[in-house]
Amino acid sequence: MGIVVLTMKASVIEMFLVLLVTGIHSNKEMTKKMKRPKFNVPQINCDVKAGKIVNPEFFVKCPAGCQDPKYHVYGADVYASYSSVCAAAVHSGVLDNSGGKILVRKVAGQSGYRGSYSNGVQSLSLPRWRESFIVSEGKPQKGVTYPSALTYSSPKSPAAKADETTKAYQKPSVPGTTAPPFTLMQGPGTTPVEATHTTLSRPFPSAGSPTSSPRSQPMGYRSRELEVTDLWKPGSVLLDAGFVPKEELSTRSLEPVSQGDPNCKVDLSFLIDGSASIGKRRFRIQKQFLADVAQALDIGPAGPLMGVVQYGDNPATQFNLKTHMNSQDVKAAIEKINQKGGLSNVGRAISSVTKNFFSKTNGNRGSAPNVAVVMVDGWPTDKVEEASRVARESGINIFFITIEGAIETEKQYVMEPNFANKAVCRTNGFYSLSVQSWFSLHKSVQPLVKRVCDTEQLACSKTCFNSADIGFVIDGSSSVGTGNFRTVLQFVANISKEFEISDTDTRIGIVQYTYEQRLEFGFEAYSTKPDILNAIKRVGYWSGGTSTGAAINYALEQLFQKSKPNKRKLMVLITDGRSYDDIRIPAMAAHHKGVITYAIGVVWAAQDELEVIATHPAKDHAFFVDEFDNLYKSVPKVIQNICTEFNSQPRN
Repeated sequence: MGIVVLTMKASVIEMFLVLLVTGIHSNKEMTKKMKRPKFNVPQINCDVKAGKIVNPEFFVKCPAGCQDPKYHVYGADVYASYSSVCAAAVHSGVLDNSGGKILVRKVAGQSGYRGSYSNGVQSLSLPRWRESFIVSEGKPQKGVTYPSALTYSSPKSPAAKADETTKAYQKPSVPGTTAPPFTLMQGPGTTPVEATHTTLSRPFPSAGSPTSSPRSQPMGYRSRELEVTDLWKPGSVLLDAGFVPKEELSTRSLEPVSQGDPNCKVDLSFLIDGSASIGKRRFRIQKQFLADVAQALDIGPAGPLMGVVQYGDNPATQFNLKTHMNSQDVKAAIEKINQKGGLSNVGRAISSVTKNFFSKTNGNRGSAPNVAVVMVDGWPTDKVEEASRVARESGINIFFITIEGAIETEKQYVMEPNFANKAVCRTNGFYSLSVQSWFSLHKSVQPLVKRVCDTEQLACSKTCFNSADIGFVIDGSSSVGTGNFRTVLQFVANISKEFEISDTDTRIGIVQYTYEQRLEFGFEAYSTKPDILNAIKRVGYWSGGTSTGAAINYALEQLFQKSKPNKRKLMVLITDGRSYDDIRIPAMAAHHKGVITYAIGVVWAAQDELEVIATHPAKDHAFFVDEFDNLYKSVPKVIQNICTEFNSQPRN
């Protein structure tokens, strides 16, 4: 019996071993047959920017044709995340224009990006940017899992945006890290004015917190962390949700509505920086600054009016001059402004303001000086000089507030060195404010308001003295004589020195004529008053006949043809006799081309010809003196009529 049991046990064990071996063998066979899942590399288009992709490291496949200049790249080797991923890969040499696979890795933002030409792609320079990336050949690293589908950033939902208001002043300085939030604390019973003395509290990490140790930064990185000793103390407007206590609501309607400060009657445009490089925290500080300025200005129909234009890649008017008629409404509108993102195209914004903002349809009053205050974080990404020149010629007083401008090591990245001086109305320090830190910007509220409201100092406002191209057409015929010709030149100098002379203000040119004509100097020859007066002294007497009609035609073609479109064209013609040729058709041509003509006759000049030459009404534009020595007496009358006519015309 025992032998049978042992035999059965052995059989069972043997069967178990067979099954075990068979199972292991089958499992190996199945493992061999199972194929490893293939990794699918995501494909992107040439125009996809690295900043739109959330993943910190990823493989992508680029199409052919990304070498095209329309796909912008910023930087070299290390690229700003505002760049096209695939175009940056071509620029770096990792890909050619036929496309292919690349590995992309996000890194910290840089303090500047230098442009260069490489592999058929011209990359551009850029100021500091919040995030960078580098590209390398598409070889995966062992042990690293890459996403087969990319995660793209998307606009936040209204709920997320509402929740974000409770996280003001929170911004990581390096992508992928977090920083402790800053919370605005306002004591009970504080008014908006008192709120500028509230405190900004910051929860400090515990000793064991990973944020308690200093964070290492890449070489050249410019730290923008908030210093405890340099805290800005904003007012309550920043986080005001619009709540008004019932008792205040019941009495507010009984308060008289302010008509504005009559001692500060200006039409004011703020050009605010909405570029991505400024970040959300600093954008909120900028909005708070605007709200404080609006409060200090006392906005109203009889005082200052204010509009806001936000710029990034392109400018966008947030509200114009006639949208809001008191400081409270302006502050509420400022609070609703959302950041645009993009580059810092200041020049493009100034051009837009010049063409569109200060128009009658947008609330420009004509009688009030036009002021544009440009706020810049760091430096612009385009050029401002030409756009600003046109703005000044249009009568716009440009102020620049530069916050955290380029330090010495960053100046190599600035596209247009000394850009603020090239832009402002005058380079006398009155129109420029340089602020070292965003957190001390609030200290500039009162200095700015004081300057903007000092209308006597707003030198770029259009006046009769700074907005014309004046062409003198002077008779050099034999009947004048050398001595009298010098008297005529003194008359020309006496009128010229009454005007503000510069390449953007009034410009002077002179034509001398006999039977023939000669351009003594054109509008572009001299741009300062001393140079103009010296040039007038050097004009030599010609001598000859008197062909006044031909002289008018010559002045229209050789002098006023080069006048600027936004300048008033004034011709002052001085003659001592009747013309040998017809003056009617040339005079009509001058009037038709918008040239305001003053005719000054001396001694033997024909009164009927003076009245034909002069702009209508002739009594305001034609003058006669009986001898050359009395020419000086007509100077005040000519100046007065020029200004009276200017002030009677609508401006802008």
